[in-house]
Amino acid sequence: MPINTLQTATLFQNILDKIAIQEMLTGWMDANAGQVIYHGGREVRIPKMATDGLADYDRDNGYVQGGVTLEYQTREMTQDRGRKFQLDAMDIDENNFVTTASSVMGEFQRVQVVPEIDAYRLSGVAEIAVGHNKFVESGYTPAETTVLKKLKEGIKEIRNNGYNGPLVIHATPDVVFELEMALSNKITYVTVSKGGIDTRVPAIDEVPIIPTPQSRMYTALSMNDGKTTGQEKGGYTKGATAKDVNFLIMARTTPLAITKQDVMKIFAPAQNQDADAWKMNYRRFHDLWVLDNKKDSIFANTK
Repeated sequence: MPINTLQTATLFQNILDKIAIQEMLTGWMDANAGQVIYHGGREVRIPKMATDGLADYDRDNGYVQGGVTLEYQTREMTQDRGRKFQLDAMDIDENNFVTTASSVMGEFQRVQVVPEIDAYRLSGVAEIAVGHNKFVESGYTPAETTVLKKLKEGIKEIRNNGYNGPLVIHATPDVVFELEMALSNKITYVTVSKGGIDTRVPAIDEVPIIPTPQSRMYTALSMNDGKTTGQEKGGYTKGATAKDVNFLIMARTTPLAITKQDVMKIFAPAQNQDADAWKMNYRRFHDLWVLDNKKDSIFANTK
């Protein structure tokens, strides 16, 4: 019986979306997009709320009327990325297509897609911190004798800005190693949830520290288009003027991140006009935003 390519594509799409959030180190950010309105394509609508402050209570006239403003900002996901892959019909028949395609797309997403989304999100957060000059410290090399103090100073900066809610730290392996050496066997661990998967990570002052490769911790990225000479492999590289980030501290509710896979398309060899091969078209929209009133809940430390 011929394979149902539409049903298979939908199945792949749902599975890859779920795996992406679970495997991304920044997958916890997607939970902040619960109130975002999305109907497909690039556009999303983000709610923004503002209220008046307290007023004096009048014993004769009672309460003073306050104002509440709820408006939706329409934003576009600027990252529109994709690839197509072909599996030769002589190597793959209908019986093993699903198994082989699952392996190919799973590996592609794990090795290429997930690191790129992580790096894009974290560079966006770092760029905002750099833009707010007082929320970034530069020129630090992680060391056992100073790393705990540096992390605590970053937490203190955010607390001084009035944010007392839960925080999250993304830190490079160098920072985590030096911290573990500094605290020896005294380091504590907490649980972080991403896409329904719970993970134990180190923590200080009950703030989880998510170990993040240095290759995903830059203040800016250069995105390869896959066509220009030297960019054929796609993916991303460190920005020309970017700095290496040691760690990022942010309020858990601050980054508003969304990643959506467009309808995946699978073409059987009989439908593929380019070659006698199975063809899979993969396209993903994603982006990150930080609302203006939350930009002071971010702290960055760079090399």
